[in-house]
Amino acid sequence: MLKLVRQALTAAVLIALAVRLRRRARLPRAEPPPSVPVPVRRARGGRAALLWLVVAAVAVVALVLALTRTTEQRDAQALARAATEQQQAATTKTEPLETARATAQATATTAQATRTDAATATQATATPPNCAPSPRPIDPRRVAPEVKRAVDAQWRRIERWLRTHAPRTYRTLGAPVRARTIAVAESQTGLDFPDALRASLLRHNGSRGAGVFGFRPGARAHLTVRGMRDAWREMCARDQPGSWDGLLIPFLSYTGPDGDVAYAVVSSADGTVTGATGRRLKSSYTLLRTVADALERGGTIDGRRPAVSGGLLRWKPAG
Repeated sequence: MLKLVRQALTAAVLIALAVRLRRRARLPRAEPPPSVPVPVRRARGGRAALLWLVVAAVAVVALVLALTRTTEQRDAQALARAATEQQQAATTKTEPLETARATAQATATTAQATRTDAATATQATATPPNCAPSPRPIDPRRVAPEVKRAVDAQWRRIERWLRTHAPRTYRTLGAPVRARTIAVAESQTGLDFPDALRASLLRHNGSRGAGVFGFRPGARAHLTVRGMRDAWREMCARDQPGSWDGLLIPFLSYTGPDGDVAYAVVSSADGTVTGATGRRLKSSYTLLRTVADALERGGTIDGRRPAVSGGLLRWKPAG
C-alpha cells in the first residue's frame, strides 16, 4: 500500500513540474514592467492552488484504490482460510463415518460367510452320500454284445411262456427304451447303470403292474427308466445317511411291512440285485434267468409258484 502511495505522490509531483516548466517556456524573454501586479499575482496564486488540488486528488484516489485492493485481498484470504478449515472439519467427520461403514460391511460379510458355511455343512450332513452328483455329459454308452445276447435270451424265454399261457400279462410288458433315455437318467443321477440292467431296459422299459416280477410279496411294478430316476430321487430326499447311499438304482416297487413303498435295487457299483428275492442275486441277468426257469419248469421263487387266471400271471404261495 505504501508503495502505491509513493508512486501516486511521485506522479503528482512530476505532473506539477511539467506544468510549471511548460508555463515558463511560454513566457517572453523580456518581461514588460508590471502594470497591474496584483491581478497577476492572484492569477498565479490561483493556478498554483488548483495544481496542488489536482495533486492531492490524485494522491487520495491512489490511496483509496490501494486501501480497496488491500481490503479485497484480506477478504479473499479470509474466505480461503474459512473454506480450508471447513474442508478439514468435513474430512475429520467423514473419516470416522467411512471407517464405521467399512467395519460394518466387513462384519456383515463375515456373518454371511459363516451362515453359508453352516448351511453347506448342514446340507452335507442331511444329504445321503452320492445323492448330489456333479453334472456330467449325456453319453449313450454301448452295451457289451455278449451281455445283450444273454439278457435277450432270457427275455425270449419269458415272452414265449407269457404269449402261450398268460397273454394279458404279456401285453403289460413295456416297449424298448432308447439308449439316450438311459443316458439322460445316468446324467441326472450320476450313476452308471450296469450293462445287464441297460440291456433289459432296451428290451422292455418296465411293465404295467406287478406282472413278471409279482413273486415279491406286495409287488407293484417293474419301473421304467423315468420311474427309476424318480424313485432314486425320492429315496435320496426321504432317507438319512446310513440307510441309503445313493449308489443303488430302484427297479421294482413293492409295499413294505409298514405299508410304505419300498424298492428292490440294483447296485451301480457291482450290478448285484437286492430285495427282489430273499437272497442277493449276482445281476439283473441272474434275476431274469431265475424267473424264466420258474415259469418253464413250474418252480418256486421265495415260496411262490406261477399260476394263470384269466390270461394273467399270478404268483401264489406253494403248498
